[in-house]
Amino acid sequence: MRTIDDPVDELPAGPSGRMAARGVPTAPARWLPAAAAVAVAAWGANQFTALATVYRERTDWSALSLAAMFSVYLVGLVPGLLLGRAAADRYGRRRAVRGALVLSAAASAVLATADEPAVYAARSATGFAAGLVFVAGTAWLRELSGPSVPPAVPARRAMYATGAGFSAGALAAGVLAEWLPGPMVLPALAHALGCLLVLRATRRLPETAPGRHPGPPTEAAAGHGDPGVHNNHGDPGDEHRRAVRHPRFRYVVLPASPAVLGSATVAYVVLPPLVADRVPGYAPLFGGLVAALTLAAGVLAQPLAARLDDRGSARATLTAMATVIAGLLIGALAAGRDSVGLVVAAAVVLGTGYGLTLGAGLHEVERLTPGTAERPDRTGRPEPAAPAGPPAGPFAAPSAASLYQSTTSSGFLTPLLVAGTAGHASYPALLTGMAAVGLLCLAVTAAHSRRHLPEPDRAAHPGRRRSEDSSVASATTASATRPTTCPVR
Repeated sequence: MRTIDDPVDELPAGPSGRMAARGVPTAPARWLPAAAAVAVAAWGANQFTALATVYRERTDWSALSLAAMFSVYLVGLVPGLLLGRAAADRYGRRRAVRGALVLSAAASAVLATADEPAVYAARSATGFAAGLVFVAGTAWLRELSGPSVPPAVPARRAMYATGAGFSAGALAAGVLAEWLPGPMVLPALAHALGCLLVLRATRRLPETAPGRHPGPPTEAAAGHGDPGVHNNHGDPGDEHRRAVRHPRFRYVVLPASPAVLGSATVAYVVLPPLVADRVPGYAPLFGGLVAALTLAAGVLAQPLAARLDDRGSARATLTAMATVIAGLLIGALAAGRDSVGLVVAAAVVLGTGYGLTLGAGLHEVERLTPGTAERPDRTGRPEPAAPAGPPAGPFAAPSAASLYQSTTSSGFLTPLLVAGTAGHASYPALLTGMAAVGLLCLAVTAAHSRRHLPEPDRAAHPGRRRSEDSSVASATTASATRPTTCPVR
């Protein structure tokens, strides 16, 4: 008997040359359900943003407990990111993604109980499911797009799917909590239903992992675009570990990594509650809108990170860090003046900083990883080369981008640190202090901006500036995604 995760039977290619399958959408539409899987996982990851406002109003949970509930997402996310590649290669993209969707739906059902211990467990499970989907789902989306599509196109689709899911999660939860009954229950159940609908939509999609499907080799099976595919150039795990041990990673990438998610979480977790009294009766909706605005700004900023990227300096990273510092200072001013307008302005600036720091860091990591140099795609624009290495197999090492995004996850601790120290200093002082720390990190990065550059032979075109589509491809490695993208929430 066939299970829901068994691949469908493929039929020979039709007159158009496109592989047909019983009940499977044709190639132009096959990637859409995979994109929906990435989006619904991101939705679940970020719905807590608006729900935290409801919990604050309707329960006696402390601000510190709510911050801890938000941050415990990190406990699941990091293992999901690090294990996602191995799961996608061992069990296939299809089973990894669909299994993660089941887990995400179950986590939301538990979240709907609105019980304090259950919320902690649900948040951790949601993080693990999201990490798996961000890695396996974006690989599936890329491979379902077909070998005739330039790699930058599915990468851009994954980034927008991730960003749309993050924004929709906060906004949908805010709207449902604001205007419908059961504000602590209905938003979570709505997400669980969304997971089940996407699970149904993906039930007939084929498996695309190398060696797991019949027919002619796809782009992934040929070794183009899959992190687990081999070119016989050594162990990819060793290459990825060398990338994160490189002096440039320590002195340029690492000092900026907490700012990636730290900036986003300050924008939509720390700031909105400070002005909740200025929007009486609309606090959940306001929180959802601020989160959506922050994440939309982050998605729009990533192409700018590509334009700022420079192989000979850390220009993009320095610009990103300066943007985050400016956003923190605006946030400090908003907290001091109790201003809704300044909170919105800070969210836009901090969201832009989130996108810039994520994009800049992924570009730096890409250059530090052998085999990810640019090569022209079918349109003549540069595209990232496929990583080199033997088959990843069941014990695939996490990619350098996944390792980098795991370091950026430290930003999830920002609301917890702020809540824990709020009794000792005012919010304007805390945010100004964070800006001062950011300035010190910027100084470290500036001092090493033109030092520890990767060897020239790691790039096919060392003098060529990275294109916008290359930025998108890098941003979705953990998602790669991404979102896409780093996994915010």
